[in-house]
Amino acid sequence: MNLGWLTVGAIGVSALGTLLYRTYKLENNLAAQSKQPRNWTTGERLRSATAGIRAEDARGTMARSYSTTYGKSMRTPTTADTATAAQPPRVSRVFVTLPLLILLGLVLLAFLLQGDFRIATTLGLVQGLGEFLPISSSAHLIITPWLFGWTDPGAFYNTQWYDVALHMGTLLALIGFFWRDWLQLIGSAAQPQSKNGRLFWLIVVASLPGAAIGFVLDRVAADFFRDKQLIIATSLAVMGVALYIIDRAAPQREELAAITWPKALLVGLAQSLAFIPGVSRSGSTMTMGRALGLKRETAARFSFLMAMPITFGAAMLKLKDIESAALHTAPFWLGIVVSFVVGVLAIGFLLRYLKTNSFLPFAVYRIGLAALVVVVYLLRQ
Repeated sequence: MNLGWLTVGAIGVSALGTLLYRTYKLENNLAAQSKQPRNWTTGERLRSATAGIRAEDARGTMARSYSTTYGKSMRTPTTADTATAAQPPRVSRVFVTLPLLILLGLVLLAFLLQGDFRIATTLGLVQGLGEFLPISSSAHLIITPWLFGWTDPGAFYNTQWYDVALHMGTLLALIGFFWRDWLQLIGSAAQPQSKNGRLFWLIVVASLPGAAIGFVLDRVAADFFRDKQLIIATSLAVMGVALYIIDRAAPQREELAAITWPKALLVGLAQSLAFIPGVSRSGSTMTMGRALGLKRETAARFSFLMAMPITFGAAMLKLKDIESAALHTAPFWLGIVVSFVVGVLAIGFLLRYLKTNSFLPFAVYRIGLAALVVVVYLLRQ
């Protein structure tokens, strides 16, 4: 077994272990919060007591009226009833563990398959995770073949059109996850003063810088960075440090409705840095969102909504580069399907994870991967 598979195996096991621990911790925290009494301040106790007395009087009056009118008694809700109603729904273990089992199954499939099928499955996994987690899919699509020794210049996995195919899979994941949101946004586009109409035009404004810069520099960057592993490692590490520092220091106070036009433009400018492999489109936009005070989940959701128009536009421009013969090969479609499935899992996981957790694991992963790339690069010299 070569160094590439050993490396990916270790990364995969550690990543799956981290995800299992985090989701288990999230579920237990939700269950514990539903059982623990709230710590009230003195003012809240007084207001609650006053409201309780008024509510009790109202219930007593209603009960007496009901009893007088119908000759029946009305049971006053007890404290146990109130506590039961206040408990948040517990996260089902099925919805927590099933995505991880699917991901693990795809990783095992990549090990079991041979030849182009193994490569297509592996790159589909890499694209699906890297596109939405803040770890840079473009960097992983360059580093993975390099680590595994897949260096055949004429192979399908070393072509730009196969990158486009994998991005089509993650585009379908975005559509599958956010199609209801986009129907509402598009339907409200003619009403820019409404909540959804305003968000639609904010996304349009935020997409313009990335689209313009990507159109000009995309092909140049792809050719320049393909064999520049040390530059990619530097981008991974620098962005990882920036993500950690900003996420730790920035407040969490704003929802989607609080995003202003200047803030949307700044997030869009951050998205334009994604042409550099290792920076990460999702990583740069989420980092800028956190720097502007957006909540973690809000920054991620806005980043995902922004991803659809720019990914769709890039895919439409590059579809002409796909070789027609590739459309009749199974590995081509296998990579798209895998990137779609893993992309849906990654979106759902990250939105749920960021409700109670920070970006720290992703920053640590980026720095660790950068160190690994440097070590392997030096060993191969």
